[in-house]
Amino acid sequence: MKRLCVAWPHQVLRSVAADVAAITPEVQAIWADMVDTMEAMPGYGLAAVQIGVPLRLAVVDCSTERGQAVLMANPVVLHASGQMREHEEASPNLPGVSAVISRPRAVTVRFMNAEGQMEDRDFVHLWATSAQHQIDHLAGKMYFDHLSGLKRSMLISKADKLRRRG
Repeated sequence: MKRLCVAWPHQVLRSVAADVAAITPEVQAIWADMVDTMEAMPGYGLAAVQIGVPLRLAVVDCSTERGQAVLMANPVVLHASGQMREHEEASPNLPGVSAVISRPRAVTVRFMNAEGQMEDRDFVHLWATSAQHQIDHLAGKMYFDHLSGLKRSMLISKADKLRRRG
């Protein structure tokens, strides 16, 4: 089921999400809703906090054919490459604006998978960008927090103007 994304500056977007103790039917249902929501945007990933659920859950799917979503509980970056990659990022929580963000080109992420097992997975390029973007959300950070104060203020101001118009 597609869910609505909370609007910036909702407090859940600035809160650290709670760890997930186990993969339960409720967690599976949240993941399913997150995938549906991500596909409807369309987007490359979604964190549970973006739909108002304060749990450390994320989904990422950067495949060309889609349907390859990686479901992650409690994801953490174990290793990040020194080589950076720039990519234009946006968020359904702050529609109408985007910014080019520089992040490590490759990361190794540890997470609890859909079977409840701990898994370490390497992500590169867009997959790495999306995984890092979602992990930031779970820590209460938005992509624009990687910008200078001036650029961040301009981006938020532009989004506010668009919201008032529309």
